[in-house]
Amino acid sequence: MTENPQQEMDALIESLEELDRAYYIDGKPLVSDLEYDRLYHRLQQLEQVYPKLKRPYSPTCRIGSDLSEELPEVSHKIPVLSLDKAYSASDVSTWMHRTAAKAGGSLTFIVEEKIDGVSIVLYYEDGILMHAVTRGNGYIGNDVTGNVKTISSVPLRLREPVSLAVRGELYLTVKEFEQIASGQDIPYANPRNLAAGTIRRVTSSAVARIPLRMFAYEGYILGSGSTPASHWAMLSYLHALGFPVNSRTALFYPQDMPQKAQEVPPGWVVGTFGDLEDYIRRITAERQRREYEIDGLVVKVNELDVRDRLGFTGHHPRWAVAYKFEAPEAETDIKEITVQVGRTGRITPVARVKPVKIGGSVVSNVTLHNQDYIQMLEAAPGDTVAVSKRGDVIPAVERVIEKGAGSSPYWIMPERCPACSTELVKRGAHHFCPNDRCPDKISGSILYFIGRNQMDIDNFGPKTALLLISMGALTDPADIYRIDYDRMLSGQGGFGDKKIAALKRGVETSRKRPYKTVLASLGIPEVGEKAAEMLIEGGFTSIDALLEASRKGDVERLTSIKGIGEKLAEGITEALRDPVMLRRIRMLQEAGLSFSTVQEGIRDDKQIFSGETWCVTGSFINFKPRSQAEEEIKRRGGKVTSAVSGSTTRLLSGEHPGSKLEKAKALGIQVVSEEEFLELIK
Repeated sequence: MTENPQQEMDALIESLEELDRAYYIDGKPLVSDLEYDRLYHRLQQLEQVYPKLKRPYSPTCRIGSDLSEELPEVSHKIPVLSLDKAYSASDVSTWMHRTAAKAGGSLTFIVEEKIDGVSIVLYYEDGILMHAVTRGNGYIGNDVTGNVKTISSVPLRLREPVSLAVRGELYLTVKEFEQIASGQDIPYANPRNLAAGTIRRVTSSAVARIPLRMFAYEGYILGSGSTPASHWAMLSYLHALGFPVNSRTALFYPQDMPQKAQEVPPGWVVGTFGDLEDYIRRITAERQRREYEIDGLVVKVNELDVRDRLGFTGHHPRWAVAYKFEAPEAETDIKEITVQVGRTGRITPVARVKPVKIGGSVVSNVTLHNQDYIQMLEAAPGDTVAVSKRGDVIPAVERVIEKGAGSSPYWIMPERCPACSTELVKRGAHHFCPNDRCPDKISGSILYFIGRNQMDIDNFGPKTALLLISMGALTDPADIYRIDYDRMLSGQGGFGDKKIAALKRGVETSRKRPYKTVLASLGIPEVGEKAAEMLIEGGFTSIDALLEASRKGDVERLTSIKGIGEKLAEGITEALRDPVMLRRIRMLQEAGLSFSTVQEGIRDDKQIFSGETWCVTGSFINFKPRSQAEEEIKRRGGKVTSAVSGSTTRLLSGEHPGSKLEKAKALGIQVVSEEEFLELIK
């Protein structure tokens, strides 16, 4: 068929990559569709005859596969956090000046369109796309590599053999969405919904039929290469590597830095800080004329070294802010106002409104925040109100349009808790139920403790918890480790011997969760996984150290930790003085849960994996979820990576390991079985 098939296939790949870049990135097609198809079909033909010679970055990967694929979880190598929000141009301007003052010098800022799509992180090793991961919770996402490979604007191989992570936004144009939706009964209200549903499909061939696109907006060098000095330079570098970058981007600089106007790529908008508000007004007016939907603008510090100094909070980077366009509104009527009791006892009033469609979704419940907010609105049942989706996500009542026929000018918070009839108390702007035995507070704290992002107890779901609560057996998270499940659940509908045994195994396994997970599950306000990690890294390696600081009211010690603000520090100290919380901690300690890093074996003489990099793949008998195995490695000084590469030291392989096992063997990496791993960590 050909004397040197590999050489011909590589030449065809290079030609098709160049044609793809010209068409999808530069918007300048170089050949006719007929000629492109001829080259493409020739490559397909060769790959069918010589399947072992097919490259993993071949353009034919874009057709996808009909094989069903799981969406495994992958840990992110870079911070993938949310953005702080601003809702007016003046708020953005204030934030810019405040950030420049914190940095101690003159700064420039980049303004980008906030595409209303789906966030994706692309990981490249030596220039080859290895993983495409959804944002997930910011720390762990789903691997959707096979699906993303079908998107023509995503490069499968870069122009340089660089290792980097790229953040981007997947989207669908309005016109293409309307064409797909026309005459079809699809369950998606807008382009973003369809894009999000598409990228999580289990067959990549189905994804290939949806014309998704991507813009890259952040790059992080992971290897030994040098990082550009500025964000605009990084965007230029990404474009040179083959990524589509949105040309509708602007740079704003202080009045005393006019030379900055000469440094940006051609086509960008350039102006001083004083021009910013006019720019935001113009983009807001033009947004409806875009071929894609945007829901705001993102303003970022341009200087990358300054970003490193500013750092992050537990929620967002301090060097960026999202300006959100005025949220879409709709009119509806308040049918009634009820209250919800949270796990901390906080009472939140909720308006039950006549269902109304806003921004592509139907809203029937709207938060009213607190009594002060209601009085400001003068809102009551029967009123006609304007409802918006703040940040295009959270439904809120904006104002009363017309008062109803009720006698009261506004709704008044009940004096007693709807769950336990205890008299409510007001702290600041909010009302609270002070009763430690309030059933809603109890169930809330228990459901939080067993949640997927907390203790994640196998076979112990909300239904089981609520059943045990209703039986009076479960009154605090610590009771989970004291209940006689055979006695309580035998004979209950749906609970046979096997199900009870599986539940007991899940409870026993959860006793081994690391201190970080236990601390994040206690229910301390605003202390989740990230805050727990910051506390431990800041020196609070045991619950005793935290309790001592709380007993002394040492807020200053807590706020000295990067990312812990005064409000969070005060909340921690208050929570750890609460008798109910202290009793919970004591009972969980008696149950054998980990409340210190030393308890987990983090000592110098046990850092047996120091200097090693592990990859974990497959499913395990003793580590469910498999992140438990990763924690064991980290506790003993090792690093964990989500992909096998030349720097990987060992591969921990369970059942159904997939392609990672084959790659590890090809690279000569030591493969460790679950049994061998258990021996190592004894």
